[in-house]
Formats: sequence, C-alpha cells, structure tokens
Amino acid sequence: MARIVAALAAVPLAVALVAAPAHADTAVVTHYTGTLADGATWVADVPADWRGTLLLYSHGFGTLTAADAPSDADRQALLDRGYALAGSSYDPAGSLWALAGATRDQFGALAAVTDLIGPPRTTIALGTSMGGLISTQEAERSHGRLDAAVSTCGLLGGGIDLNNYQLDGEYAIARLLAPAQSIALEGYASPADGAAVAAQLASLATAAQSTAAGRARVALGTALLNMPTWSASQATPPTGAAGIAQAQYEWLVATLPFIVPSRYFIELSAGGNASWNTGVDYGSLLARSPYRSTVTALYRAAGLDLRADLADLTRHASVRADRPALVSLARTSTLTGRLQVPTLTVHTLYDQLAPVEYENRYAQQVSGPLLRQAFVARRGHCAFTASELVAAVQAAEHRAVTGRWDHTATTRGLQKAALATGLGDAPAFVDFRPGPLVSHR
Repeated sequence: MARIVAALAAVPLAVALVAAPAHADTAVVTHYTGTLADGATWVADVPADWRGTLLLYSHGFGTLTAADAPSDADRQALLDRGYALAGSSYDPAGSLWALAGATRDQFGALAAVTDLIGPPRTTIALGTSMGGLISTQEAERSHGRLDAAVSTCGLLGGGIDLNNYQLDGEYAIARLLAPAQSIALEGYASPADGAAVAAQLASLATAAQSTAAGRARVALGTALLNMPTWSASQATPPTGAAGIAQAQYEWLVATLPFIVPSRYFIELSAGGNASWNTGVDYGSLLARSPYRSTVTALYRAAGLDLRADLADLTRHASVRADRPALVSLARTSTLTGRLQVPTLTVHTLYDQLAPVEYENRYAQQVSGPLLRQAFVARRGHCAFTASELVAAVQAAEHRAVTGRWDHTATTRGLQKAALATGLGDAPAFVDFRPGPLVSHR
C-alpha cells in the first residue's frame, strides 16, 4: 500500500475543497475540487462503492485544465468498476509543456485528495501522451506514494528526443525541397510563427508529390519523423514502399500544423532551444531507421543518389542548442529508466504524435522486471478503447496487489480482460516489437 500523508506533498492545499454528489449511471459519485498553492487546480471523483484503488491521472499537452480521466467514456467505465479518480491541471502560470511542475502538482493533488477520503489501499499513476511521460516520471519518483503506473501513448523519449527527431524530419524536408529558402525550424516568438512554418513545409511536401524525386525526398523526411505507415485513407496497412510513403506523407501534412507550433511551448518551458543537429550524421540515422528500405526503394526508382542527399544534410546541419535550455529540459522532461514501481506502457502501432518506437527507446533504459509493454493495432494518437484502458489498469492493479504480473500484462491476458469488461468496443491488443527511435542522439 502506498504510504501517503499530506506532509509528503510538495505543494500544500491552499483553497478549501468543494464537494458535490453526482449521479453516475450505476452509482453515486462524489466530485471534489481544490486548488494548490501554485494555482494549479485538481479534481477527483469517488464512487460510493469505492474499492480502495485510486488512479492519479496525468492529462496530455494542449490544456491546463484539471482532468481525472482521458475521456467521459473512460471515466464512466472506471467509476463503474469502483475506481476513484484524481488529477491536476498543472501550474496554470507556466507553459502548456508543463513538465517543470507537473509531478509536483500531481503528488500535491494526491495528498489533498487523500486528506479528504483517506489513504487508498492501492494508488496507480495513469497518463496519456505528455501525461504518459509524466506518469512514468511519477513511477521513477514515487518514494512510497505509488504502487504501480500505467503510461498510455506516452512521450517516453522525453522532451529532448521529441524536439530532435522532429527537427531532423523538418530539416530534411526544408533542405532537400527548398535549399535556397531560409526556413526557421526553432526559436519561434509565438505559436503563430510555428504555424506559418508548418504551412510552408506542408506546401513543399505536397508539391513534391508530383514527381518521383520529390516523393523520395519527402519519404526521407517522414522516415526521420518516425511517421506511421498506415493512414486513414488506406483500407489495410500497406506493404510496398509506395503505399508506405503515401501513408507517411498523409500523416505528415496532417501532423505538421500541430507539432511545429507546439515547439514554441517546449522552448518557453526550457527557456530556449534545446534541440540540435550540428554533428549529426544523417546517413547513420537512416541506417538505424525501420523505414530505411522504403526510402532506399523510392530513391532507386527516382534515380536519385541517396548518399549524396544524406551527405548534403550532414554537411549543412547547423542548429545548435542553447546550453541552459538543454540543461533545463534534461532536468524536467526526460526519463532515467530507474523505475520504483511496476509500470505498464501501452501504445498504438500507428501513432503520429508519439511514435511507437518510443517504447523501444524506454525499454533500453530500463533493467529489471518492473516494466511491461503492450501494443494495440490501431491508427492514431491515444486511440484506445475504454476496455483496453480498463484492462491495462486491472493488470497494473494485479501486479501491485499480488507482487506478480502473472499473465495479466501479456497480449492474450490483456485482450481477454478487455473482452471481459463487456464494453463491446473491439479491443485490439497484439504482439509487436517496435524498431529503434530514429534521431535519438
């Protein structure tokens, strides 16, 4: 059982609690709210038939509003099974990339809720996307406050790898398709600056689709960006180079308007640019890529010299990191692999914002039996069904209570548990082994 007392919280409760009963479909749920000393708010929902397990939920990038579940459907499914839920907004005075204070605020919210409802028998961190990174940080910094963690679609490479792989892909597109143009890839003064660059890069990539050479060079950029290989326009996952490149292009133009402006908020949090490509050998990067064969095939079909383009990218790479920003992001936004509690990570195979290859990256950092990883055959970022989420939570709870994973965290065990929920939402756990994260320095 997690040993949780108010004194352990890094941020004390500052504003009085507000509680009100709310009727769920199957049970009465009491809703609590509060505010921490740094202005972060928190919420909690506790069912009348609470079984003693509390889920500390970390929400993703894009909002500083408190949440205790990924969606209303997920919240209902978890409450119906007797779980209590809690989560904070993170510090509202900071950046949307809220890693500087997120774990502090999450543990502060946990302490505040515990003061009101009593210590849970079992406490599990749960997070999605950026929140998946946060919940894994909590698992590495538990110090007795957690019993297990579940990270879904987590940015497990951390903020530095995130910025670097995106820089590599965007740089390749800009350099190979418009070498005479000056396209700023970092140092944005506002999200609008990033949005303008995203539109410019998408326009270049779209125009390039009209020629074999252009498609080959876009494929090199999307490989460095770790883009998924199955798009919404395709009935089944493609197997040939042309189909994979088309899928990655479609994900590229859909994703750029989000990822490029988002860089502003990471730089705001870090105090500058924490990514770099000086000294990077792009030939070596592509050699490690799971998508190398796709790029090679398209270059061959176009009659282009792939080695010449890779050498050109290496020769002209000139982005340098701001040292203080790099130190800041390393401190706030990375993982060590030193887990203190059992952790289950779950990822869709075709994730455009948190590449499934992150799972490979984190597995290399962790040693010992605490980590288990699971995969879902679906397109999209955080595109999990409620039954998949419930099954993952139940597996982590089983490990926390019994001290054994047994078969609960296997593909078969998770699929069986998801089907047993009766939610009828077609769970899709599958066996999978991701390739390496391209652009990890």
